Amino acid sequence: MTTSEKQRQQQAELHKKLWAMANDLRGQMDASEFKDYILGLIFYRYLSEKVEARAGKLLEEDALTFVEAWDNEEYREDLQEYLIEELGYVITPQYLFSTFVKEIELGVNGDFDVETLQNGVKAIEASTMGADSQEDFENLFDDMDLNSTKLGKTVKARTELISKVIVNIADIPFLQDDVEIDVLGDAYEYMISQFAANAGKKAGEFYTPQQVSRILAKIVTAGKTEVKSVYDGTCGSGSLLLRVGKEAKVYKYYGQEKVSTTFNLARMNMLLHDIPYQNFDIKNADTLEDPQHMGQTFEAIVANPPYSAKWSADDKFQDDERFSNYAKLAPKSKGDFAFVQHFIHHLDDNGTFAVVLPHGVLFRGAAEGVIRKYLIEEKNYLDAVIGLPANIFFGTSIPTCILVFKKCRKHDDNVIFIDASNEFEKGKNQNHLSDEHVEKIVATYLSRETIDKYSYAATLDEIRENDYNLNIPRYVDTFEEEEPVDLAEVAKQLEAIDAEIAKVDEELAAYFKELGV
Repeated sequence: MTTSEKQRQQQAELHKKLWAMANDLRGQMDASEFKDYILGLIFYRYLSEKVEARAGKLLEEDALTFVEAWDNEEYREDLQEYLIEELGYVITPQYLFSTFVKEIELGVNGDFDVETLQNGVKAIEASTMGADSQEDFENLFDDMDLNSTKLGKTVKARTELISKVIVNIADIPFLQDDVEIDVLGDAYEYMISQFAANAGKKAGEFYTPQQVSRILAKIVTAGKTEVKSVYDGTCGSGSLLLRVGKEAKVYKYYGQEKVSTTFNLARMNMLLHDIPYQNFDIKNADTLEDPQHMGQTFEAIVANPPYSAKWSADDKFQDDERFSNYAKLAPKSKGDFAFVQHFIHHLDDNGTFAVVLPHGVLFRGAAEGVIRKYLIEEKNYLDAVIGLPANIFFGTSIPTCILVFKKCRKHDDNVIFIDASNEFEKGKNQNHLSDEHVEKIVATYLSRETIDKYSYAATLDEIRENDYNLNIPRYVDTFEEEEPVDLAEVAKQLEAIDAEIAKVDEELAAYFKELGV
């Protein structure tokens, strides 16, 4: 089974379980709020199982269970210290997810209620107070309001509803080695697509399909087995950052996300994917207006910023070191190049930056044309332009492209253009890239081979001749000659059609005469 087939199978299984959970919550609250509870509980389960696994390993030689060791004051102190140092948090036995499941299964004889879960959430945050991990766990569960009357007007009603969701979540497989999907990211995308359309949010703005993520990750890690740092200033759920870690060993992950709910999701996702709290630094703020990692550069940068987002383009940015060399700021109505400038500012001299953008960045004029020219002519940073198929992102059917930038380019005399827009598997709602499509794009990028109707290595002179317009058809000729039309044959066919029409008219006239019409 290929990676893409395995991903789709695992997504289908996950979606089935999520649908069951959403049905339990349906009618109780606005559809856009389902995700806050479901994703929060998926994450709680993960944190809980992590504590059990670590504690179990530590206590192996003593032949003690976590519960037995916790009841022993001497062991408890050592355990607490160990878990805080290793994981950054502690969950006591009474608040373990597995304890909740056992109590729920006991029915009326069990001790679980929604207030116990609320206490467990508070206890996780409290356990990090004063520790190095405090910032990484702060307000993580803010979006899961367990006191909300939308869950039920009484504690008993809220308990019944949350108990159903917990039992369903206990059945989701997400810790096995062969899990190819980003469980939180995929769950979030599914929640948005099925239940949250009325929230006015589009997951496509910050959730990148796994196969597109693979292309970006493979490009920024090409020729490397390890990367000292990877950064995404519009990190969303963190799926792009995590994909880079599947292609090479990453020592530290950096990200920034404007939306608080999604910022919480990114931190959850890091921890759920076994990234220790010491190895990631994700901030919650507007990347363009309030950058959080100034003064730092990164070896790998990946991004899928919100397309043509508005930004202030305030005059103060004329003196901002990220934008000051370009003579122009990106227009207020389209911040695409503002993001590009921001990321390039943070790129190491030996680094690679790959970003997904709408096609308009390739040819729009005015300020964007000036910025594009500067990047190509003055800096020679642009390394590749890759056209992707339409309708592969949830929330938008527009075709997108990947731009690749390097500060020290090996092939500094050309830019490789790849037109992969016609190579995809057609899906019911969305198109998909297969493993073969991904491999072909990456292999062509690395070889810089000119392939008929697919790729072309354009010289800088050719780009100058096109006035720095990067529209892919200017460089990759995909024109298919149509077969010549036989006009004599067409005339014959038209005569035959006319004769057929005359015959039908005669028959109709006869019927009308009989009817006296």
